[in-house]
Amino acid sequence: MCSVRAPLARLDYLRETLVTRTCLVTGGAGFIGCAISRDLANAFDRVVALDNMHPQIHPSQGRPAELDERVELHRLDVSVAEDWDHALAEAAPDVIVHLAAETGTGQSLTEASRHASVNVVGTTQMLDALVRHEIRPDKIVLASSRAVYGEGQWVDHEGRPSYPGQRTHAMLRAGQWDFKGLTPSVQSSTTVKASPANVYAATKFCQENLVTSWCGSFGVTPVLYRLQNVYGPGQSLINPYTGIVSLFARLARSGKSIPVYEDGQIVRDFVFIDDVASAIVAGVLHSPAAVQPYDIGLGERTTIMQIAQAIAEHYGAPAPHVTGQFRDGDVRAAWADTTRARQALDWEPLVGVTEGINRLCDWIDAQEDASAETATAMSTDTATEV
Repeated sequence: MCSVRAPLARLDYLRETLVTRTCLVTGGAGFIGCAISRDLANAFDRVVALDNMHPQIHPSQGRPAELDERVELHRLDVSVAEDWDHALAEAAPDVIVHLAAETGTGQSLTEASRHASVNVVGTTQMLDALVRHEIRPDKIVLASSRAVYGEGQWVDHEGRPSYPGQRTHAMLRAGQWDFKGLTPSVQSSTTVKASPANVYAATKFCQENLVTSWCGSFGVTPVLYRLQNVYGPGQSLINPYTGIVSLFARLARSGKSIPVYEDGQIVRDFVFIDDVASAIVAGVLHSPAAVQPYDIGLGERTTIMQIAQAIAEHYGAPAPHVTGQFRDGDVRAAWADTTRARQALDWEPLVGVTEGINRLCDWIDAQEDASAETATAMSTDTATEV
């Protein structure tokens, strides 16, 4: 009888294993990882998040409150082969969402090895580990960046396209913010070639090529996103290399005038975190057939000065001021043509800039108020104890 029960038990185990769907998310405790965690936990039987919990992002080193409680969190480094072996021994993913990355534009110029180690080597370590463990996921979803376009395509007064290249340090130092006689154009992966203007951008473009070529060779579906400037609740408030919207909000909340680089007319496409999350989840759950990568943004031009003014008005802070300062590697203008992403993913960004700023500021207020209450409580406890 025992000889009968054992095979039956094994069959039940195999049957359960066959219907279990697993999603692995690198950088899963980060801003975007937390934002997609609930939808992934609803869609998969098991969601495993890998994150090195870098103190620049996670100063408390604790599990983020925004990460869905059903998600398994493992503190692992994607650039370390042994960590990948440990992760894949624990879970054979059907889908991988590759978010882990160093994202500092200016920081990448002085810490190139760090950015290449995480972004490039971290990706190759993932691919090598999948081969070692003989795992072929159904798809790999990669969060790349609009930074790969660099300055992108500009047009002259007759509408002829041009690729002027990178703005040099000499240009920026002289206050020459634009390319003379040219106007920037919208970014689309089907019409604008990649031309990275900083180390971070170069590593992200390398990621795209690595994932695409590997997936093509092993029959795995790649889903690539080029994200514009993502902001919203859950974004790090202490990382100096995070998005400017949260940093501007903290300055304005403290009653300070927001400093704006160059002449204030840098153009960006600010896309709310909920809209980015819904786009990524759509690519995870469905099989879009259109040409990739997908450009994910609100699809609107907004100057840095406009963002700063809106935040200052929200808090009643002094008017922002132009500093004339600049950052090497920054591009002058970037905004997305989201047409193909909307069609292929059946997706649409729903949160405009004004609503998004209000929601972010409300969240920041709640975080700061909670921190103040905690500090007061600790101070009271200490005084009583003494």
